[in-house]
Amino acid sequence: MYDDEYSSWYDTATSAAEPVPERERNYAEAYWSAEAEKSQRRSRRLLGWLIAAIVVILIIGSAWIFSPGKSMPESRDADSAQHLPDNRREQETDTASIPAAETGTGVAMTLTGTPDGESLSYQEIYAKCLPSVVAIRTTLSSSVGYALGTGIIMTEDGYIITNAHVLDGGKSVKVTLLSDESEHEARLVGTDSVSDIAVLKIDAAGLTPAEFGDSSQLVVGDPVVAIGNPLGEELFGTMTNGIISAINRNVIYDGHSMTLLQTNAAINEGNSGGPLLNAWGQVIGVTNMKAFTTGVEGICFAIPTSVVRPVVDALIAEGQVNGRPSIGITVGPMSESAKEYYNVPNGLYIDSVASGSDAEAKGVQSGDILTAVNGETVTTTYEVNAIKERFGVGDTITLTLYRDGETFDVDIVLMDTNDIY
Repeated sequence: MYDDEYSSWYDTATSAAEPVPERERNYAEAYWSAEAEKSQRRSRRLLGWLIAAIVVILIIGSAWIFSPGKSMPESRDADSAQHLPDNRREQETDTASIPAAETGTGVAMTLTGTPDGESLSYQEIYAKCLPSVVAIRTTLSSSVGYALGTGIIMTEDGYIITNAHVLDGGKSVKVTLLSDESEHEARLVGTDSVSDIAVLKIDAAGLTPAEFGDSSQLVVGDPVVAIGNPLGEELFGTMTNGIISAINRNVIYDGHSMTLLQTNAAINEGNSGGPLLNAWGQVIGVTNMKAFTTGVEGICFAIPTSVVRPVVDALIAEGQVNGRPSIGITVGPMSESAKEYYNVPNGLYIDSVASGSDAEAKGVQSGDILTAVNGETVTTTYEVNAIKERFGVGDTITLTLYRDGETFDVDIVLMDTNDIY
């Protein structure tokens, strides 16, 4: 259920070919609304349906800008997360049918500091970066049709970065270079739904790789541009401009929390997986979602390169990201009015518990309120993830929970995200 005061999140991939029903999933920061529940006697689990929808448009390639494939939460935020809705089609999210590429090649992603010289004009940025942008078409295995997205050339011999959700449900992938419109069959190096990052490989040489900047050097107000394929193949190579609106925005997608860059540069369906560029034409983010609802404009997001780099390196090395600890819970913030109405303490509402997790085995339930982790008070998903990142798979942390008027501690063993998601 959505509240009119909140927006919904949609990924920014685009479907094409014959009309196919789209699927809408709820992925938004959970919130409680006192007005939505008039009886305090109702189970606290009813609060779960009061999840605020911020529609996220995963914007990576031209693949389902609003509906292309699955999401991949950040590796660092693979836990305490929530869902952001997307309207992509009903389809398998597996990518196993896509031909596989070799891993363990030693290729790695490099970030470059901000240049000392003057920034480039918009025209110069476009001329420099367009040859490093590609269009991605994913042929789906479960329906007649395909997903369209955008990608970024990482190496001159054909490694390409895009969003994981652009490839979901695919059986084959075709890459079109925007520089000369040549088409290439792509193989899948690896995909990570937690961070929404995937790596493809095409057989090519002499390509123009993008220059990747360090997103940790960004500040609010920095100018940026996005290049991609909004609304599909007819609008290849569209550039839009804006600024960095916020840094370290926590957004929940597909049960995982992602820490994203917020921008007002226009990002639309088909942009998923494309580059967000700074004033020197350096890629500082991979576009992947957008707030979409009546009355909401200019709220778009990108995965920062500081997050993208370790994921890409892991995918090229092993085809997946290993050793990422997960608590196994999906949490969201509560409004002040909800806390007052239900007379509950400060904390985070547990929306769901992952099947097979130690949290499930220890009796953590949907509807519990998480008030502290290892004795540290938590009121945001960022705080939970910051504590979790101090530990590794197999370590034990203590969750302080509130349930039915009582507060108690539960010791939870962190598990590898791949084992429970």
